[in-house]
Amino acid sequence: MPAGARKLASADVVSIADLRRLARKRVPKVVFDYIDGGADGEVTLRENRRVFDDVIFRPRHAVAVASCDLRTRVLGSELSLPVLLAPVGYLRMMNPEGEVAAARAAGTAGTIFTLSTVSGHRLEEVKAASVGPVWYQLYLMGGREATRGAIQRARAAGFTALVVTIDTPIAGMRERDFRNGMKELLGADYPARAPFIGQLLVRPGWLAAFLLDGGLPKLPNIVIPGQGSMQLKEVPNVMARQAFSWGDLSWIRQDWDGPIVVKGVLTGDDARRAVDEGAVAVIVSNHGGRQLDCVSATLRALPEVVAAVKGRAEVLMDSGIRRGADVVKAICLGAGAVLCGRAFAYGLAAAGEAGVTRALEILRADLERTMKLLGCSSLSALDRSYVDVPWLSG
Repeated sequence: MPAGARKLASADVVSIADLRRLARKRVPKVVFDYIDGGADGEVTLRENRRVFDDVIFRPRHAVAVASCDLRTRVLGSELSLPVLLAPVGYLRMMNPEGEVAAARAAGTAGTIFTLSTVSGHRLEEVKAASVGPVWYQLYLMGGREATRGAIQRARAAGFTALVVTIDTPIAGMRERDFRNGMKELLGADYPARAPFIGQLLVRPGWLAAFLLDGGLPKLPNIVIPGQGSMQLKEVPNVMARQAFSWGDLSWIRQDWDGPIVVKGVLTGDDARRAVDEGAVAVIVSNHGGRQLDCVSATLRALPEVVAAVKGRAEVLMDSGIRRGADVVKAICLGAGAVLCGRAFAYGLAAAGEAGVTRALEILRADLERTMKLLGCSSLSALDRSYVDVPWLSG
């Protein structure tokens, strides 16, 4: 069994909420709250989930559905289900195998893993671990030359798409992280009175795996010429100095000749601009409620973006996905597929690769069951007629 992995009994883990509960028991509070928390008052974090409750299904009864076709195509790749793994930073903090374990689980499940710039594993190692497509998510950290170096390495390693995140000019104020001492943990600054010390000691299994793994590594995919790999503690300040602007897509396109996906779109205006600048797909995302608080839930923003794009690019959505029914609702409102972040991160923190695999199994089973109960046999048949959406009525 891989380092840091845990056995899972499927009877005890029937929902993503169960994985969340297990993750909370296994990792220190500072790590769990990093996964679980949002910005400021966490209004958007809560709304991302609550908005799904407003969408009511309109099933076709007395329809026998022997099997459901969950396959879909995203940027030319055929996937076994319409659920991709979103970029999540610091995965190695949740489990020593981190991004490698998540990529391996995604590939085995027949879907895409998206590697965050803020990764503790080399992008070549992560790509080699997956039998499926792997995308690389891009922050402009370390300067243009460091970014170009990462793009060139991703292209050489066989990454199939570049995901440019546009909603992070600075890091959001995540109050749980501030109170728990996340800044000190990422800086490997361990004074005796640091708020997280006691949290680590009451999770001896996690702490042993963390220390055997060498603690938090530098960021091996952000290599600054003349300085080497960036340290984790430098990320917030560097991010603020090197925020993305639309003009950056011109030089990014010069170094990357594959598909570009723009992530962090919440309005029709930004969606149109992204497509005009060369994006072949957009991700309707509010960063899981971790950046600007009190913005629209992504499910609510999705129809505006779909209408604005007018079929010129693929539209994906993330934030708030916990059940297969959530996936169905997003597809009914125009998403080609969804990405999940917290859902698989809870699994990784709870049980390593086995936890990520279980998260995808849960979502797949939920999705198939929901479609059979709706009387729908394939993803391609899902549309607005299967849902009642209060904010779109009239």
